[in-house]
Amino acid sequence: MTNEGPNDIVHSVKIIPYSKQKIDSSDLRAVRKTLSSALITQGPKADEFERAIAKFCGAKYAVAVSNGTAALHLAALASGLKKGDEAITSPITFLATANCVLYAGAQVVFADVDYDTVNIDPEAIQKVLTKKTKVILPVHFAGLPAKMEEIHKIAKKRKLVVIEDASHALGAQYRGHKVGSCAHSDMAVFSFHPVKHITTGEGGCITTNSKIYYEKLKALRSHGVYRNQDVQKKRGGWYYEMKELGFNYRITDFQCALGISQLKKINQFVDRRIDIAEEYNELFSDFRHLLRVPPQRNTGEKHVWHLYLLRLKLNKPSAVRKRLFDYLKSNRINPQVHYIPIYNQPYYQKMLNGKRSKCVNAERYYDEVMSLPIFPTMTQAELFKTVSTVKRFLTQKL
Repeated sequence: MTNEGPNDIVHSVKIIPYSKQKIDSSDLRAVRKTLSSALITQGPKADEFERAIAKFCGAKYAVAVSNGTAALHLAALASGLKKGDEAITSPITFLATANCVLYAGAQVVFADVDYDTVNIDPEAIQKVLTKKTKVILPVHFAGLPAKMEEIHKIAKKRKLVVIEDASHALGAQYRGHKVGSCAHSDMAVFSFHPVKHITTGEGGCITTNSKIYYEKLKALRSHGVYRNQDVQKKRGGWYYEMKELGFNYRITDFQCALGISQLKKINQFVDRRIDIAEEYNELFSDFRHLLRVPPQRNTGEKHVWHLYLLRLKLNKPSAVRKRLFDYLKSNRINPQVHYIPIYNQPYYQKMLNGKRSKCVNAERYYDEVMSLPIFPTMTQAELFKTVSTVKRFLTQKL
């Protein structure tokens, strides 16, 4: 940290978003070069990006797609999920994690989270397992890896498929393994939306160590089409077969060129997020009576801080949270809330016939949480302004 004090610089900043991308001249050069080439889609850059992601994560294969939701959808389909099946996931995640189960025709079941980490609780998973359960979808919430060894043991015992929603966790590590290596899962899904650790504008991918899943994911990404070189030798180089109903979830080459360039900087992006989180923790340390301390990583784990979660240690925190949210907005700081428990959404309430799931920790967490700005280009001025504004509210407005 610098020696500057919050009061010296808080008036020098503009609107502070909760997150945003960092694009530099090397990224722009990579995109321009690909846009000037003969192939701007279905060309060599997608393959190159997939190899780079697989190598970075330590997985055998990666399949790049148009966005993280598409990645979740294809992973759910590749797992074999179908009508009559169930998949278990966390209620504290973006809608797409649960929606992908419905896209496959299956039923989503919510297991409660651990109150401190906000990751899905393996004991809660055990409580909602049924004979219909086919898939477990843990989320590495905010960039902190879930308890994958425990989840893997549950899945192995019952022969279930594990799909990691790693959209928040590119660069994270769990007990010596990179998230995305699939050391304790069948597939892992990433998003490259601008608020994530690297961006391709929109984009996503699935990593896996299974050649069967890899081939199926590639086919589903492109209309369910398979191309076999031996068959093409007999019938012609143009020949292909549509063996199942797929989609056009392809990603462009210029997006992949951006992704390749961004991935080269992933370590500095992650390091900056970690530095910001540690500064937040230090600057809020004198307000421990009002704020809950964010979870820290354990030995062998790396938390990559996609989100910085401010949690209010108060009676009736949701009412205070709304006032704080509005106060920050009025001071040109854009916070966010991650997330409303999915089962409370109108669509899910209708699907569940109005029945509320009993996820006590998820409800308690939601009532008290707010995400503060955290992104690689965040300045000391922006950080100090955010902290001083929160402290001013907590001191003067409560």
